[in-house]
Amino acid sequence: MNKQQILLVGGGIVVFCLIYFFGNTTPEKKPHADTEHRVEAPVQTIDFNTILSNSKQNLTPSQLELVNTLENNLQITGNKEGKIEVYRQLASFWRDTAHMLIPYAFYSGEAAKLENSEKSLTFAAQFFIDGARLQGEPAKRNFMADEARKLFEQALELNPGNDSLKVGLGSCYLVGEISDNPMKGISLIREVAERDPENMYAQLVLARGGMVSGQFDKAIERLNVIVQKQPENLEAIIMLAEAYERHGEKENAVKWYKTSLEHLDHPEVLEEVKKKIEFLSK
Repeated sequence: MNKQQILLVGGGIVVFCLIYFFGNTTPEKKPHADTEHRVEAPVQTIDFNTILSNSKQNLTPSQLELVNTLENNLQITGNKEGKIEVYRQLASFWRDTAHMLIPYAFYSGEAAKLENSEKSLTFAAQFFIDGARLQGEPAKRNFMADEARKLFEQALELNPGNDSLKVGLGSCYLVGEISDNPMKGISLIREVAERDPENMYAQLVLARGGMVSGQFDKAIERLNVIVQKQPENLEAIIMLAEAYERHGEKENAVKWYKTSLEHLDHPEVLEEVKKKIEFLSK
């Protein structure tokens, strides 16, 4: 199975995904509305035991036996280093053998919590939140974003001044709807962006929020800054093209879709972008 990350284009807000590695987790489309005035439906929830039980149903008998052995080892292992190793073995199984994102991310996160290093916590948190952005089931998306929140918060305890961690934490609230206050995530990210306008990560996450909420003019403003500062940022380029398209500015949309062709090398994605250009040029 090809592990290369590819870019999905043309169906909604652009996302980098792990689709070839873990399968299709493309998010469902949401109606565009102002995030400050939108009426939210009750957030669905799910716990890891339910996710794990459902995931195990896809395993062969020999695979299930191996997982059960590792889980038993986890229960009888009393020292931290031993538990970290078993968590990593479980993560490796779900990644390399089962190709299932959530169990892999969960066990990686549990190992990172015990290891308690900023690097491992950040990696696990970022993987969770990137996966949440692709997750089509609201309950699973909420679970993944909340797990990412816990990891980002633990990392921030180690390094309270890390702005990237603050932006990552804010994105958890945007993606997973893990707070009754929809502006909580925006506030965290804006704090960083206003203090450091050159923080392109903060600008990108705010642009994503603008795309989701239908505030395409604001997204366009931020994305133009990003592509000027980071001309190789493919996600920003494609997102800017889409923002212009949704804002009704076909000429600018075509311009940036064409620009993206200079950076794309995946045949299927290239073909989709070319179709988009042809459609908008009519």
